[in-house]
Amino acid sequence: MHDMGLATIINPTNKDASGKPLTTTMKSTIERLRTWDSRSQVHEPVDRNFRQAFSELNRLKDKLAISDAVIEKAAYIYRKALDKGLVRGRSISALMASALYAACRDTETPRNLKDVEHAANIKRKDIARCYRLLIKELDLKMPVTDSVQCVARIASKIGIQEKTKRHAIKVLKTAQENEISAGKDPMGLAAAALYLACVKNGEDKTQRDIAEAANVTEVTIRNRYKGLKDST
Repeated sequence: MHDMGLATIINPTNKDASGKPLTTTMKSTIERLRTWDSRSQVHEPVDRNFRQAFSELNRLKDKLAISDAVIEKAAYIYRKALDKGLVRGRSISALMASALYAACRDTETPRNLKDVEHAANIKRKDIARCYRLLIKELDLKMPVTDSVQCVARIASKIGIQEKTKRHAIKVLKTAQENEISAGKDPMGLAAAALYLACVKNGEDKTQRDIAEAANVTEVTIRNRYKGLKDST
């Protein structure tokens, strides 16, 4: 079992805290404890792999503010990848980052590839490559992220008013009905819809403000803005 990063050290000398020799009975007890402690330590390559991977997962959890349910899903995906031998010859950090991204997609948690890239400090192409490998080899079925779910996350980051947020959601639903949103990045669409709603409601938010909150480029917002504006 993975030790969750905890470790114990039992002093090899048979003396108590005051430096006095241990009794024969206590010495025998301590010897048994040393034996079990040694057996419980991480020695197998698989255990070492788990320790490194889950340490990375805990770090990403804190950086991305991910729920325990998503973390458990990411750990499950990583274990399946390890069982299938997908970790061999690949970066543990990149594979765990891709497992977390897959877990976010599976649970419809609004975190995009750029979010994971920044948190993990790993190139996006490396995470994307591992993600495609997981999808193919583990036969994972990913739901399509709904751009409406991304609106609340972007809005909360830069303090957009509730009225403007509702307007953005209405714009996105109209776009979905007109099939304008098909094949487009959900986060980019949500950002463009929020910018359009801000313009309509006179809320002072720039393209840069929204782009930074959504982790997309201003060019993406401008490109999506025109299509959304024409559909409303």
